[in-house]
Order: sequence, then structure tokens, then C-alpha cells
Amino acid sequence: MTFHRLPVLRARQIIHVLERAGFVRDRQKGSHLIMYNPRTKARTVVPVHAGETIHKALLVDIIRQSELEFDQFLDLL
Repeated sequence: MTFHRLPVLRARQIIHVLERAGFVRDRQKGSHLIMYNPRTKARTVVPVHAGETIHKALLVDIIRQSELEFDQFLDLL
């Protein structure tokens, strides 16, 4: 997976994709939302900062932590 294929996303867009993939909002600590998938037991953290985009390297980490394939994540957008 190359960074070039990844779109620039905001936290709310990433949260929406994760929810479509079966994740639920577990808890929030400050500006970090912890999301959990009860089926796969995967957990990931999404930083929520109003008006800011998520850096591509961080987006890659979120996708890996969620145990989703890159193409699967992009299909859920």
C-alpha cells in the first residue's frame, strides 16, 4: 500500500468508516476516541481535533490497528 492512494481524511470521516466496519465508541480520553470492534476484538485510537486532517502515516496506523485491509477501508468510505 502506498501513501499516494490514501485520501486526506478528517477524524469524523475515519470514525464513520470504522463504525461501518463494526467498531463502536468505547471511550474517550481528552481528544482521543478509543474505538473497539466486539467481533474481532480490535481496538484503535482516533485523535479528534476540530478542523484538522489526519496525517497519512497516522491513518496507516489506524487502519493496521483496526485489522482492516487497506482496500476494505477505502471501500467503506
